[in-house]
Order: sequence, then C-alpha cells, then structure tokens
Amino acid sequence: MMHFNLRGAWSIYVRELMRALRTAFQSILSPVLTTSLYFIVFGSAIGDRMPDLGGVEYGAFIVPGLLLLTLLSESTSNASFGIYMPRFTGTIYELLSAPVGVAETLVGFVGAAATKSLILAAIILSTATLFVDYHIAHPVLAACYIMLVAASFSLFGFILGVWADNFEKLGIIPMLILMPLTFLGGTFYSIDMLPEPWDTVALANPIVYLVNGLRWTFYGSSDVSIGLSFGLTLGFLALCVTVIAIIFKTGWRLRD
Repeated sequence: MMHFNLRGAWSIYVRELMRALRTAFQSILSPVLTTSLYFIVFGSAIGDRMPDLGGVEYGAFIVPGLLLLTLLSESTSNASFGIYMPRFTGTIYELLSAPVGVAETLVGFVGAAATKSLILAAIILSTATLFVDYHIAHPVLAACYIMLVAASFSLFGFILGVWADNFEKLGIIPMLILMPLTFLGGTFYSIDMLPEPWDTVALANPIVYLVNGLRWTFYGSSDVSIGLSFGLTLGFLALCVTVIAIIFKTGWRLRD
C-alpha cells in the first residue's frame, strides 16, 4: 500500500509559495498592474464606444477573458519555472532521492503554482470592481472552473519546465503559442462578431472554450456549450496528469 508523504509535499509547497512572496512585485503586482491597464484601455477608453454584448456591458464582458489571460500565463510560468530551477541547479537529484513520489511532487510544485494563480485571480476580481460593474451569476461554478483551469495549466507548466533545457525554451510556448491563442480566443470579443468563415475557424482554438466556459459562469451565456467547455478542460487535465506520470516512470529529462 502506497503511503503519501504529507510532510514532504507540504515542504515543497511552502518553499515554492515562499519563492513567490520573495518576488512579490514580479509574481503578483506586475500581473495585476498589467491587467489594470487592460481595464483602463479596453474597459474605459474603448468600452464606451462598444455596444452591449448579450446584454452585458463591454467593460464587464471582458472581465472573464482578462482573468483567464492572467490565469493561463501565470499558472504556466510559475509551474514551469518552479521545476526548471531544480533541474538547472542540479538539486533535482536531491528531490528524486528523497522519500517523495509523483503525487507529493505534484501537490508541492503544481499546488503552489495553482495557489499563486488563485491569489492573483482574487486580487484581479477585486481590482476589476474599481473599473467596471460586473456580477457572477454562478459563483460556485465560477470558483470551481477557475480552480480547474489553474490546476490544468499548472500541470501543463510543469511539463514545459521538464521539457525545457534552457531559459529561452522556457518562454517559447507561453509567448509564441499560448499568448496569441488567448488573444484570439475571444478575450476581448464574442466570436459571433466574426464574419464567415472566421467564426468557424475560431472554434479550432481551444482557448475559445476556456474563455467561454468562464464567461458562462459569470453571465449565464456564452458562444459555446458550458458542458463542452468543462469537458475539454477536464480532458486536458487528465492528459497532463498522464504525461507527467510517464515522465516520472521513464525519468525523461529528470535523470539525464
């Protein structure tokens, strides 16, 4: 019978969480300031010239998209950097020789990255009230969905941190793939506003389903089915867990 090393998992979790507090400006204040600028530019300056979307004021309409934009980037970068640094410094071998398994490692690294993202999400939602008047129609579902997205992309970031063998690769996927897909995924607009065939092409972007899933929990309406959004997010979570299990089983990039 497998024994879960709670103390080991807690030690990794606390160490990673404290690292964020030591770099509070970069980890917390910088994303909040960036999101605030988005609210000022798109919510205030441009929002007054935009029509309501589905009965929702434009400034409020972009709140779920901006929240998801921060969640994806911060969850991925926090988790990838967290596991990459032990590999870069060589302390990964101490972790591999310690009495902690895959579950403890994931709870520590991924749990800390997800926690940082959830703290940011709470701060951003509080900050948004200074710029726009929004409401959350399904707060419990919204909280569950935010935690699901944070966990999924923290797992994805963990995989990225294991795959990367230099700092340049660490930023390639978030900057060149994830960020453009997020901006093109309906963060600042409804895909129903796109002309044919671009509204159909947009459905090939997986971020569309994430944005609209969160938007549905806020306002009860979205461009795609909420069931499909939740299903795809859960599928992505399961895929990431499977990949990480294979990584630890084979030792790929960990024992090289």
